[in-house]
Amino acid sequence: MTLRRFSAALVAVALLACAGPAAAKPPVWIVRDKDSELVLFGSIHVLQADLDWRPARLDQALKTADDLWFELPIDADSQAETARLAVAHGYLPQDQSLTAMLSPKGRTRLAKACAKYGLSPPLIDRLEPWYAEVALSTAQFRAEGAKADTGVEQTLSATAPQSAQRRAFETPAQQIAMFDGASRAAQIKSLEETLSDIEADRSDLTGLIRAWMAADVKALEKDVLRPMRDTAPEIYERLVVQRNAAWTATLDARLKGEGHTVVVVGVGHLIGPGGLPARLRALGYSVEGP
Repeated sequence: MTLRRFSAALVAVALLACAGPAAAKPPVWIVRDKDSELVLFGSIHVLQADLDWRPARLDQALKTADDLWFELPIDADSQAETARLAVAHGYLPQDQSLTAMLSPKGRTRLAKACAKYGLSPPLIDRLEPWYAEVALSTAQFRAEGAKADTGVEQTLSATAPQSAQRRAFETPAQQIAMFDGASRAAQIKSLEETLSDIEADRSDLTGLIRAWMAADVKALEKDVLRPMRDTAPEIYERLVVQRNAAWTATLDARLKGEGHTVVVVGVGHLIGPGGLPARLRALGYSVEGP
């Protein structure tokens, strides 16, 4: 899996959860300096409604949070703008088609995937590769029973105290540009990989959620980051490395102030040597966590 690991924030692509051990909870990192505390929580953007995922440390932090940060604003206007921009930038010029860009195997796999998930082949054929991958991934996870309104961000934004100011690292326009700006070759390579996974009925979401619930950061790095880094390094650079660097600068500035902050972003941004906890630790902050 490549782009679809990170496309959930864009269009609520579903990641289907399965329950882990009752006592297990996803990982939390705590960053401190003399007058600030910043709690980092790694999200799975869409989950089953009955999964008991909320760590006590996160709930404790939310009670006293001055600000609550997400990748994107969590509101109806932002969702509508994201959808509008995706449509505006996600279609090919009239003289181009998606199938013409794919390998023979890719064309066959695309036709099978459309039939499997009830998607319109003429419509999919009009999409940019990145947008087609988002559409296919959305259809795949929806077919597995995922719900789009019970993910981490939606849940926390709705239930966190209103006294915590909602903030966002990116705008809808920035996120669309991040996907749409990848080279055509990188987009096609990522799409071909997803089509291969769909044909082979490879869906490792159960393992992903199990690792998340168990706070197994090594397994998360193996399942979330390594496939993208190995298969689509350009997209990995755009979706992970560049964003982590920008977000670290924002959080560094926040920590130079004072107060209590909670940050909720995709779990892939918090793990590994390039994740936010490691970057903040390298800046000299005290960081507790796995």
